[in-house]
Amino acid sequence: MKECNLLQTCMKPGYVEAGCDEAGRGCLAGPVFAAAVVLPPGFSCMKLNDSKQLTEKKRDELRAVIEKNALNYAVASCSPQEIDEMNILWASVEAMHRALRKLSVTPAHILVDGNRFRPFGKIPYTCVVKGDALFQSIAAASILAKTYRDEYMRGLHEKYPRYGWACNKGYPTRKHRQAILEEGITPMHRKSFQLVERQLEFVFQ
Repeated sequence: MKECNLLQTCMKPGYVEAGCDEAGRGCLAGPVFAAAVVLPPGFSCMKLNDSKQLTEKKRDELRAVIEKNALNYAVASCSPQEIDEMNILWASVEAMHRALRKLSVTPAHILVDGNRFRPFGKIPYTCVVKGDALFQSIAAASILAKTYRDEYMRGLHEKYPRYGWACNKGYPTRKHRQAILEEGITPMHRKSFQLVERQLEFVFQ
């Protein structure tokens, strides 16, 4: 996979700026994770990119670089039950808020991947569609959110091995949906999601 061009360092030079992103919105099971990352002024890493454009090995390598060099970072999550109560959009935003609250530095500006957010105190924020492919701090947050969530889902796989979470991480693969039909759901499944496609339901009737 080719390396990307250098992403923008920040939107507001001279400000302490936190980039935020989430991972796991489209999954059938498991929490949604979010990260907030404050990079130092002048930080530069040619390999940073949207986590979805990177291999698992590259993400793990970059996670170590981010954790070593960031001025501050934090990762947080919302449970499947919270996702069912709030809906996945607002649970994702809440997970970002939780990550921001865990930072030991207070950002003066927040960069958010996507087009929806809720105010975090009085701190100004900017939503950027596909921001994880434009700004280093958002890309770094996407990598942390993804790697921490993948690690969590691999751990859950040990408890619920039939669903293939070590490989699919809770995403709606055919194997995952078949396991739901055969085994039923677990406490880690999102009941508000369409867990089984109608086509598979017909096959297993």
